[in-house]
Amino acid sequence: MRLFLLGRFELRSGGALVDLPISAQRVLAFLALHERAIPRSQVAGRLWANSSTQRSSASLRSSLWRLNRPGHRLVESRCSMLNVVPDISVDTWELTRAARGLMGGSADVAVDAGLLSGAGDLLPDWSDEWVLLERERLRMLRLHALEAFVERCLTVGRYGDASEAAIAAVSSEPLRESAQRALIRVHLAEGNRGDAIRQYRRFNDLVHHELGVAPSGQLTALIDELLIK
Repeated sequence: MRLFLLGRFELRSGGALVDLPISAQRVLAFLALHERAIPRSQVAGRLWANSSTQRSSASLRSSLWRLNRPGHRLVESRCSMLNVVPDISVDTWELTRAARGLMGGSADVAVDAGLLSGAGDLLPDWSDEWVLLERERLRMLRLHALEAFVERCLTVGRYGDASEAAIAAVSSEPLRESAQRALIRVHLAEGNRGDAIRQYRRFNDLVHHELGVAPSGQLTALIDELLIK
């Protein structure tokens, strides 16, 4: 079985879509995002925070019954602890492993950078607080990993891969200066002076219009050195 949480909620078994009610989706997503066993009382309390303890427990039992119906056992329960069954693969787990591998310098850079570049936001149509917090964590993790990948590629002269990763980071967060700096450094490494200057000016206009500030001295110095040369 494979669970998708990036870009949308989707559960597939052998390629076939598994239909789940929204209450069951929320339980499965909550457990998958924690990547560890969670007490039943904590799951019920977080997902049905506005209900009484008795009602939230009943709602959780109902959702677990739907998750573990014949042919689709998705959650295991041991000593009042709940966890996703081990034979489910989850895209957020893969994203996290890829990002940490890239930042640690031990990953398969070609495969993992492709995964990061194509990753969507976590459950973009959900507005639960626990989803919002996890969405931001994954967004920042992905950005740091993409920037780390750019640096690794520049070191070994893989400018095409560096450019793709830098563009993905900038597209995800245009106001993030470290992402913009990574893209400008790719242009400079390739000898594309005009592209570097144009990218700097676009960013300068953007932060001035959106935030009323100028790029940092660190980024400006990068362009100043180029113009002096």
